Amino acid sequence: MAMAIIWTGMVGVSVVCGLLTGRGPEVAAAAMEGAQAAVELCLSMLGILCLWMGVMEVMKRCGLAEKLSRLLLPLLRLLYPGFRRDREVMDAISANFSANLLGLGNAATPLGIDAVRRMSRKSPGVASDDMCTLVVCNTASLQLIPTTVASVRAAAGCAQPFDILPAVWLASLISVAVGLTAARLLARVWRQ
Repeated sequence: MAMAIIWTGMVGVSVVCGLLTGRGPEVAAAAMEGAQAAVELCLSMLGILCLWMGVMEVMKRCGLAEKLSRLLLPLLRLLYPGFRRDREVMDAISANFSANLLGLGNAATPLGIDAVRRMSRKSPGVASDDMCTLVVCNTASLQLIPTTVASVRAAAGCAQPFDILPAVWLASLISVAVGLTAARLLARVWRQ
């Protein structure tokens, strides 16, 4: 709700400033151009996102997602100690983590919501430290294959959309480390 208000306010201020400075036609042309570019970007990304969503579904059906879940289990138990024995929650977190590893933020978000919904059964109405850790990990998202970013780059005409891999790996590793450190520190401060 707050973001809707912020975006609406920004658009409103832009239109008013354009009208006050006598640039109404330019603002209207920019709005139409932006809308067209947004539709083109969405359509060009749709194919790549469908491909990777299909890959996730194939992984799930052939049992690879479950094997990845078992592989990630020691790390996830360390990150989410309150749910280390709850297989259902760990599977949901693992699915979220896997989608983030593939750079599928659009898929990771509903999977993260499902994981938080399952986690909230233990502490209804209160965000536990483990829930906050999940939000941090989902937001910072450690990525091996930045699918969404690569699809945006490909749509913009980039010849090698995956040439950013080392930078993405470093940036995502640092963002997750900083986020987890901040979450752990704030959890300790909040308790005191």
